[in-house]
Amino acid sequence: MTRAEHLAWCKERALKYVEVGDVLQAYKSMTSDLTKYPETENHPAIELGLMLLMNGDLNTPDKMRKFIE
Repeated sequence: MTRAEHLAWCKERALKYVEVGDVLQAYKSMTSDLTKYPETENHPAIELGLMLLMNGDLNTPDKMRKFIE
């Protein structure tokens, strides 16, 4: 699996949680999956997403979808 394929897989799984309105689980899914692949384990979205989430900037499904995509 390439880095691009793994990243697409991470996004696809996280977006399933967005579709049901669970933004926290979407973030958890995305970051957990990113850490499972050597080329994405330190992806900057992990830390950035946490900061945005804690600040309330990813508190709606639309905001989380935009962040993930």
